[in-house]
Amino acid sequence: MSRLITLFCCAVGIMYLFLGVWCAISPDKTSGIVGFELIGGSGKSEFITVYGGLEIGMAMILILPIIHQRFLEYSLLACLLIHVNLVLFRTLSFICYSEISSGTYKLAIGEWFIFLLSLILYWKLRNFNKAKLISA
Repeated sequence: MSRLITLFCCAVGIMYLFLGVWCAISPDKTSGIVGFELIGGSGKSEFITVYGGLEIGMAMILILPIIHQRFLEYSLLACLLIHVNLVLFRTLSFICYSEISSGTYKLAIGEWFIFLLSLILYWKLRNFNKAKLISA
């Protein structure tokens, strides 16, 4: 169980690491894909910070189980909490706004997939840990 969850967290973490680096290296291209217009240095600074720095920070949290298994539940919970909010706010944005591009729908599918998988894995991990405590 823990090996599967470690692989899941690391896979999601590596994805965010690549996305964060891509956003930091090529802000004009990546912002255009998601419909952002970067105005001057302030716009680029904000995009690089939030899309580059924050995604790399999320990647670091998700990759922690490689360092030590004691981070496994924490990293999985962080993944779940991040993605439940991404799914919530993305869904609200679909209700509030029109003219959503197909790229944004693809992002939403990925967010839902990660959310549902992290929810299932977190539930299984919690039940597994409870069973270990009861049998001990």
